[in-house]
Amino acid sequence: MTKPLSDKVLGLKPSGIRKFFDIVSEMKDAISLGVGEPDFDTPWHIRDEGIYALERGRTFYTSNAGLKELRQEISNYISRTQGINYSPDSEILVTVGGSEAIDIGLRAIINPGDEVIIPQPSYVSYEPCAILANAKPVIINLKEENEFRLKPEELLNAITDKTKVLILPYPNNPTGAIMEREDLESIAEIIREKDLYVMSDEIYSALTYKDSHVSIAALNGIKERTILINGFSKAYAMTGWRLGYACAPKEIISQMTKIHQYAIMCAPTTSQYAAVDALKNGDNDVEQMRQAYNQRRRFLMNAFKEMKLECFEPYGAFYVFPSIKEFGMTSEEFATRFLMEEKVAVVPGTAFGNCGEGFLRISYAYSIDNLKIAMERLNRFVTKLRGQ
Repeated sequence: MTKPLSDKVLGLKPSGIRKFFDIVSEMKDAISLGVGEPDFDTPWHIRDEGIYALERGRTFYTSNAGLKELRQEISNYISRTQGINYSPDSEILVTVGGSEAIDIGLRAIINPGDEVIIPQPSYVSYEPCAILANAKPVIINLKEENEFRLKPEELLNAITDKTKVLILPYPNNPTGAIMEREDLESIAEIIREKDLYVMSDEIYSALTYKDSHVSIAALNGIKERTILINGFSKAYAMTGWRLGYACAPKEIISQMTKIHQYAIMCAPTTSQYAAVDALKNGDNDVEQMRQAYNQRRRFLMNAFKEMKLECFEPYGAFYVFPSIKEFGMTSEEFATRFLMEEKVAVVPGTAFGNCGEGFLRISYAYSIDNLKIAMERLNRFVTKLRGQ
């Protein structure tokens, strides 16, 4: 009998994030700090707009690229927050979450054998999506001493004559690292010189705690070679609505839309109508959530300081990435023991690349009450380990 499965797909590793989530879901009195999902409800006025769309019978397909009104609001949002102008008619595509945009963006621009540079630790989808697009992933192992920022010399060392795309994952999941304007300027110079394209995943751009997020597409000569990816899941607490978008030059968006057309048709219509309201009226909601996350971030950093657990200070997203190297065990071993002995789920750093060894990802997209209990359990756990 002919072998039914693709060797390429068989070779993909399953996500390391879901393993601990699945265990904790069946464990009594357990606390999960493992999933990057806001604990806030979608703001009521956004939900109300979705309900209203259903009541009005707006259950039809939209255009493949998305509702024109939504694309206009995305254009307005990018213009007012980043000073970048994208045409809603030809340079914006509404997708099923940011994850679809990553997938079809790579497929639209990659030829077999092209190399895609992926700084790690980073989101789990980049490497498999590159492989599925017939690219060769080239990994840059980011360093804690650089606050997990991408340095120009690291980029230069990774570039070959086959390099086509740099994935720029900032603000970063899992580390919470950011890239400030001066960091981006040094990277942009190399991108222009080496004639690279950039996939800039900015899904956490609204959740920054040190000045405002700067998109690399806003820098001179970079917009025309960038696929900017964003969405509604994180900033607007709309994970289940499954809505994202990509902004890019017309020739790239047209090919992404072609793939999207055959694979998806269009993003969920109800979600699109709700997202129009989110962009028009949701700035205050985002700011309130950002302030709440920042309070939790500061709480965790203070807790780590008190328990003498090393952790660089992150300024983006809603994750911290403490080091557990002092305990002489792998990230997987630490996370497993912590879950079984203290009933708290975190994610091993290795879920986000081999260079995540010796670290844990802890999400603070959870209530302060749960974070306090979890930190009490973590303090008890590390105290016990140090006493062994």
